[in-house]
Parts: sequence; C-alpha cells; structure tokens
Amino acid sequence: MFEICADPKSLEGLTWLSCYLTSGKHMNMYWAFGTVLLLLAVTAPIAMLFGFFGAMAARSQYFALRLIGKGYTGMVRGVPDIVFFLFFVIALDQGIEYIMHLLRCPDWTEPVRNGLEFRVCPQAKVPLGSAPQTVHQFYGFMLAVLTFALVFGAFAANVLYGAMQAVPRAQLETAEAYGLSPAQVFRRVLVPQMWVYALPGLSNLWLILIKATPLLFLLGVQDIVYWAREMGGAKTQAFDYPHPDWRLYYFLFLLVFYLAFTRVSEIVLNRISARLSKGQATAAGEAMRKAGL
Repeated sequence: MFEICADPKSLEGLTWLSCYLTSGKHMNMYWAFGTVLLLLAVTAPIAMLFGFFGAMAARSQYFALRLIGKGYTGMVRGVPDIVFFLFFVIALDQGIEYIMHLLRCPDWTEPVRNGLEFRVCPQAKVPLGSAPQTVHQFYGFMLAVLTFALVFGAFAANVLYGAMQAVPRAQLETAEAYGLSPAQVFRRVLVPQMWVYALPGLSNLWLILIKATPLLFLLGVQDIVYWAREMGGAKTQAFDYPHPDWRLYYFLFLLVFYLAFTRVSEIVLNRISARLSKGQATAAGEAMRKAGL
C-alpha cells in the first residue's frame, strides 16, 4: 500500500509488520468488519418488520392469517438455522433465475433440470455473468440480508406475539370503553405498551444475531471469520508475507471484537429498557419507583 512496502521480502521488524497489516488482503478483512456492521444495521429493522407483521398475523381474528403467522414462526423456528440458510438461499436464487428464464428465453428447448443440475439460459443468470464483481457482491449481500431477516424475523414474531399477549387486558378494555376503535386501541395502547415486555426477548435476539454473523460464509459472503482463517493460516515463501500459523491470534482478535460489541450492545439495551420501564406497572418499573428513579 505504501511505497516502502514495494518489496516485502526486504523488510524487517515493525516495518514488515506495518506493511503486512496494510496489505491489500488485510484491507479486504477490514472492509469485512464494515460488511458485518452493515448487515446488522440493515437486517435488524427488516427482521423487526417481518416479526411485527408475523405477530399481527398470528393474533388475527381471521383463520387464514393466523395460519400464515403461526406457520411462518413455527416453520422457521423449527428448522436449524444452518439448514435454512443453505436451503433457502439456493431455492430463492434458483427461483429468481427460473422466472427470468421464462421471461427472457421463452424459446429455450433444453430442460432446466437435468438430474441434480440446474441450468438456465445465460440471459437469465442473476447477476449476469458479464456483470461487475461489485454487482455479484451486492447480490450476495442482499440474499444474506433477506435470509437473516426471515430467520430472525420469525423469532422476533414470537417475542412480539408474547409481548402483545402480556399487555393487561384491562388497559385495552378501558380504551375501548372510552370509544376508541380497535385500530386506535392497537395503535395507541397495545403497541406502545408491548415494547416494555418485548425488549428483554428482543435484546437476547439482537445478541444472537451478532453471534450468527459468521454464518455469512454459507451465503458466499467473505466475512471476518473467512478472512481471519485465510490470513492467519501459515504462508510459505511463495507469498509476499510468509509467516507461521497465526490463526490463534486472528481468532483471538475476533473474540475481543465480538465481546466488546456485545458489551456495548448490552449497555445500550439496558438504558433503553430502563427508559421504557419508567412508570410502567411491571417488576422493573416498580423497582425503579421504589428506588426513586
């Protein structure tokens, strides 16, 4: 990266280390940290939307919607994450390409499926084979976001459903007695009140989501765990920066990163919980009242 690093084999000591840590592959590893943080920032609100609508469907008065809501949460929660990640991404990717195949290649005569082989016309590939590498990376990232959001949205739906059921029925009946419509009761009473009950479960879900980010490698995204394994492995003289097996140090660094990230998350979530609990008729709210907070 720097002019002094033009000939790595002539470097020694701290100069070698500084050039090694700023090499192109290490820059990719640093970008992977940004990828993980971006994934969390994008996935969390989308998963909350899936969860919110899943919870609404599960408590709907219409049987079809209840079946969809409960089926969504039950199916996703009942399948191991790694199996869902592998199956859903392949099925979604092939489903998109099959639709594009029908639209762009109506005259195609060869079978799309030949045994275990799935083959569509070149114009139906998503992304196209001629697309820039950044397009392929963006497509893989969006598949990852959708997969994470569907999986964790099901868990969020279960948490939000329980939180909605935990809101005292007397509060809802009082709102109805004052003439509020069911939609107004839901929007003005149920939803604001449910968050204090949902936050503990959502906090745990957020921490689980953080720990699940290494599953990105299953979706073809080069995450920080991939780069730690790649960069930490022993490198011979055939590489610019030969070194013995350093995977222990790389994974130790990831350990510190995840512990620090989860600790910061816990501090923020505890403050949000304290703010929501203030004045509420819950155990946390009662403890705050007695403490004079």
